[in-house]
Parts: sequence; structure tokens; C-alpha cells
Amino acid sequence: MLSLPERVQAHIRRHDLLHPGDRAGIAVSGGIDSVALLRLLLALRAELGIVLSVVHFNHKLRGPESEADQQFVANLAREHDLEFHCDSDDVAQHAAEEQTSLEAAARELRYGFFHHLLGEARTVDKILTGHTLDDQAETVLMRLIRGSGLKGVAGIHPRLAVEDDNGELCGEILRPLLPFRRRELEQYLKDINQPWREDSTNTDHHFTRNRVRKLLVPLLENEFNPSVTENLSELAEIARGEEDYWQNELAGWMGTTVHWSEPDWARNARPLGDLIQISPANPLAPPEAHRVGTVASAVPRSEASDLASKIDNSPWLVMNASVSRMWFLAEPLAVQRRLIKAIGEHAGVPLEFKHVEEILRFAAEEGRAPKELILPLGWKIQRQPGELLFVTPDLRQSPEPRDYEYPLAVPGSTSITELSLTISALRIPANETARYNPDELLNADSLAGPLRLRNWRPGDRFWPAHTKSPRKIKELLQDLHVTQPMRGLWPVVICGDEIVWVRGFAPHACHQARTGSAAILIREEPADGSST
Repeated sequence: MLSLPERVQAHIRRHDLLHPGDRAGIAVSGGIDSVALLRLLLALRAELGIVLSVVHFNHKLRGPESEADQQFVANLAREHDLEFHCDSDDVAQHAAEEQTSLEAAARELRYGFFHHLLGEARTVDKILTGHTLDDQAETVLMRLIRGSGLKGVAGIHPRLAVEDDNGELCGEILRPLLPFRRRELEQYLKDINQPWREDSTNTDHHFTRNRVRKLLVPLLENEFNPSVTENLSELAEIARGEEDYWQNELAGWMGTTVHWSEPDWARNARPLGDLIQISPANPLAPPEAHRVGTVASAVPRSEASDLASKIDNSPWLVMNASVSRMWFLAEPLAVQRRLIKAIGEHAGVPLEFKHVEEILRFAAEEGRAPKELILPLGWKIQRQPGELLFVTPDLRQSPEPRDYEYPLAVPGSTSITELSLTISALRIPANETARYNPDELLNADSLAGPLRLRNWRPGDRFWPAHTKSPRKIKELLQDLHVTQPMRGLWPVVICGDEIVWVRGFAPHACHQARTGSAAILIREEPADGSST
């Protein structure tokens, strides 16, 4: 039987991950997976002909423990005479500023550092992370639980191409340990007497991944199928192959079958400069890549300039999309669903399964049925005799967001499809509340009734912590410079008739957690649940 280093080497060569002369930066946090990756590559570097360095990002989430992790990794690099690339940032502050979860904020900053090393700094050619088969299975499970299509089930990709600011390929992020179990890596480190660091937050069951890892996966392995982890990883592999196929198909449709056009109000109002059009060379490029050409202004320059600014800063692509209705209805259901989803993704419209199914029914209707359907963020789809037309919101007017309201279980998670955001409510035992910022916790005893999640409505008021009196939520959002349509969709949590939580604001003292009492933590994360 081959040793673990031999199996890793065979995997690297079989998938052409590394080449002689590559400068490989190993992302080392100090935990089992990343330390094992470093030691395995140290054992294989002569055979592979690569140059190694160590990359570490300090998230500053665990105080002295985070600093000790950094020192451990620095010592490990020094021990093996490797160059050490290190950076740090306040993840908690970034999460608060960007209104996102700690996990998402940590990933954004960490991968931003990776991109800097690969792109601007050109310090390394490739960065390798220690994601394992266990991580893959956990990711697939989390996305299945939250709701995901094949794209989400594809899980962690074994390699990611990285482009620099000019759109040129500048390196890759690789996951060479995806076929291997975490327990194999732990045994390998024990066999070579290599210590590692334990992250205390890995035992915190308030994090979804930890509950999946410690509770759900063992339950599935012990009670249902001991090979469930391997099977979930295989499912991800199958899904990636399916996604690759569909992406190739969609690239063709988006440039030919789907026709994109700038609405008249945008074309005629734009001052001399930048007519938007779809580039035939890359129809799947992001919206900011499609601004080319010139057109004369048809309105006063000051008004045109203001409207042009709205267009340039719009969160969606200011383009209409049309597709032949006859062609669309003649295609298989899988093609119809994929095409609608692709149009939404390209245009920046968060279309979930229920929206796609609603559009399918709408497209097939005949007779006196309504000929217009409202979509998230103020978009519309019009059913015309020969085509289906996706209409971008008119930025000369303030779009009116659709109200939403969902139940929010404790514990539980609710997806806000209108925002592509998931809001979770966790119950924190009384003996663990000291670990959290009190401004983030609600007093469980003060919430006598079920919670509901909705967007704020005109007249709604909220009393933020450390302020003298309640204020209209409209005014609070204006102070944050939140613009439409996001302002109208801003989420709040209500208990009975009272608003007890508003995104971005700490609750008033009357609802904050008390010492010795259980608490409720409300937090947010991207709807796809990506965290790797």
C-alpha cells in the first residue's frame, strides 16, 4: 500500500496541479489540515521540483490565541527555512461594516490576501490550501440543507484560476488534499511527531459547519451509511462535471439565443461617452466589462450625468434581455430552467427556484392571463407574442421593492430570496453569553412569541442601543446612506408587533441579553452558504 505522501504525489501528477519551478505558497493556519499539507509538500518538493513558502492570514478573532497561531506558523516556516508571507485584519470590524457574517468576512479578507500575493505582488505562482474530503462533504451537506442547485452541490473546487486587475491570468488556488480524510492527515502528523494548533472555535456548536461536522456527519455515518462522506464528495465531483457542461452551453446561448439591449431611457439619457452593449467575445463577462462606444445625449447634461452615475453604480446590469418564446417553450425543462437562472445571474437578479418556476408557468400561459410578472429588485418579465422580455428597472424612477415576510425559527435559518441573504437565529445558553458582544445578543426571555423576518414598512420605528429615543427606520437607513432598492428591502425581525432587530443596529437595552439568562443571536450570511 502506498504511503500518504506517495498518494498525494500521485494525485498531484494525475491532475497536473504542480509543475517543476512552480513557486507554491502553502496557506497555513496552524491546524491539522494546513500543517499536514505543508509537511507533505516538504517531503515531496524535491521530487516535484517546486519552491515552497508559507502564507498565513491572522483574522484577529481570538485575541492572544490568534497571535499564538501566527507565531506558531512563523516558527514552522523558520524551522524549515521557508519564506513567510503574513498579513492580518480585523475580521469582526469588516463583518460589521459590510453587514455580513464573520465566516464570509474572514474568507473575503483571506482570499483578498491570496489574490494580492498572486497578482499585484507576484510573490507566488500558486497558493495551496488544506481543504480535505471531510470539508467537501460538510460543504455539500450545508448547501443541501440550506437549499442549493447543482452549482452549490459542486462544493469546493479543486482549483480556482485567479486574474489580476487587468483580467490576465496570474495564478491558481489549489486544493490538493480534497481526496483525503482529515483523520489520515492527523495520523500522518502523529507519525512524524509534528505538533499543530487547535482552534477553540472548532468546538463552538453555534457555527453551522461545526454542528454539521460534530453532530450530523457522525450521525449519518453511524446510523445510515459509513461511506456517506466519500459519497457526498463523489456527488460534488459529478455536479462539477455537470456544471462545466452547462456553462459551455450557456456561454453559447447568452451570446446568441439571448439578445441584450440597452433600454431607450438609458441610451438617450447618457451623455457623450459610454453606450453599453454586450461584448460578443465574452457574453458572460461582468456588467462593468460591457461599457463601450459613444452616443449623444438627449437630455440636459446635468440630468444625463446624474442618470449615467446611477447606471454606472447600479447593482444590476442596466440591460433588457429577450429570448424567442417559441424556441424557449420547445426546449426541455432543464434548458428552460438553466437559461432563466443564467439570465438572472448575468443581470444581477437573485432568482431562486420559486422564481424560476413562476417564470416557467408565466411563459407558457395563453389567453387573458397577465402579460407581465414582477421579479426581485424591481425587474419585470413581459410575455409578448414572439418573445419573453426581461426588463431592467427604470432608474429615472425609484423602484418599489416587493414586501416580504417569513417565519424565523429559533434555532433556525430563513433565506431572503429578494436579497440573496440568509438570516439565522441561534439560542445561546446562559453560561456562554459572555463569549459574545452584548450588543449582538437579544434577551430570550423578553421575546415572548414567535419571530418573523420581514422588510421594514413606512412608519416603522426602532430604538437602537445607546440612543435617546426611537427613530423612524427610514431615517436610520438614510444615515447609513442605504440607497434604493436595497433600502426598501432592508430586513427587520419582529416579535408580536414590536421590531426587536434591525440589520446593522444593536438592539435597545430592554431587549439586550441579561447576565445569567439565555440569549438569541441573529446573524446573516450569503444565501448560498459558501464559506470555503
